[in-house]
Order: sequence, then C-alpha cells, then structure tokens
Amino acid sequence: MKIVVLLKQTFDTEAKISLKNGQIEEQGVTLIINPYDEFALEEALRIKEKQGGQVTLLAIGSDTVKDSLRQGLAMGADRAILIQKNLSIQSDFDDSMVAEALAKVLQEESYDLILTGWKAIDDNGAQMPLRVAEQLGLPQINVVTKLEIADGKATGTREIEGGSEVLEVPLPAMIAAQRGLNEPRYPSMRGIMQARKKELKVIEADQLSLTAEAKVAVNAIFLPEPKKAGTIYQSAPAQAVQELVAALHNEAKVV
Repeated sequence: MKIVVLLKQTFDTEAKISLKNGQIEEQGVTLIINPYDEFALEEALRIKEKQGGQVTLLAIGSDTVKDSLRQGLAMGADRAILIQKNLSIQSDFDDSMVAEALAKVLQEESYDLILTGWKAIDDNGAQMPLRVAEQLGLPQINVVTKLEIADGKATGTREIEGGSEVLEVPLPAMIAAQRGLNEPRYPSMRGIMQARKKELKVIEADQLSLTAEAKVAVNAIFLPEPKKAGTIYQSAPAQAVQELVAALHNEAKVV
C-alpha cells in the first residue's frame, strides 16, 4: 500500500498571534503541523503497520516546512517531498495554485491512497482535499472519523446532522481526516534519529510550469471587536422581565 499524506505547516493558534496593518506578524510565531493533517498521518501509519507499504509526505512552503516534514518522518513516514515556495496567508499564491502544484507532483508519484486533513487551522479554507482530488480525478470522502481499507476500497464514516454516514469508494482515493479519527502518536527518540537519514526531496515550485492564476487575495486580517459587557437585572422577577423587554425593544431592536 503506497500512501501519500498532504501536510501543511501552520502557526499554533493557541499561541499569541500579533497583527500589524492587517497582516500577521510572522516573526517569532510558533509553527506546527496542521492538527487535522496529523490525524491523516497517524491513520496512514496505522494502515502501513497493518498492511505494509510506504508513507510519503508532501508539503508546499518555505524552508521552515522541513521541520514539520522531519517531525512526520520521525513519527514513522518513509520519505518526504517539499515543494519550495514562500507562502503566507497573505500570499498571492492562492489555493487553486497550491492545489495545482500538489497535483502535478502527485501525477509523478505512485500511490493507492492520499490522506490529508479536511481543513487547516490557520485559514479554515477546507478546499485542498476537494481541489486536489478534482485535478487528479479521484473519488473523495470528507471529514472522516473512521476509515477501513480492504479489497481495493476505502470505507469512510463521517458525522452528519443527526447521525453518521458511511461511504465507500474505490482506490486510489482522497480521504480527508476529521478530529476523532485517531490520536496521533509522539515521535520516539529512535524515530527522531532515523528521520535524519530519510529522504527529503525538494522541488522548486517555479519548475512546475503552473497554469493556474490567483483568484483570491486576503486583503486584511483582524481580531473581532470586543463584546460589550452583559447587563444583569437585579429587580424583582416581574420588574426585571419588563426591563429586559424594554431593552430588547429600545436598544437591541429585536422585539
């Protein structure tokens, strides 16, 4: 079983993020593997452990992405490919161009299954699995919380409103991981040492002869305005209800 995992390096949204002139201050930002892509990688490693095969990591970004790829190799992936291109949320290299770059490299790879996270936590775009699958002509199952691979097919379970849905697609296929699929492992010391010897191939994005043009630009990023403090009515219940209704009518304009 040959599996490719698409990884994205993102900033840690739990860390302090500074904004300046509508842009993220990237200096000093903590960078991590997108957590949803970690679920995808863990699932790929579990499939490999059960069925054998090879796990390849594929990412696009600047030289800093090598750190995330090395982490994935330390977790147990066999090889990694970096499409080198300076990217940021404000980059003019939009999702359509990223998807084309990933698809072009994948066209030169042999694979039975592609796994990735259903979205990235930095921009919440949730576009990459769909775009890449479309360019490669692959069936795709999104937001998967349980995955079974057998008899040349992928069976994915995903949560829908009021229940669960089970979908089956032939391989090769694109599977997008949701939280709950698994619990990603930590790299072992042995894995960290072995990762240094594993292949990490670098391809310059400019060598891919991309035809897509950027259609979406991020003009500014800003924090939501602080909410006003709530009002506590401390009168007797009947009086408090009258005061609340009056406020909803006169201030909130909702009744």
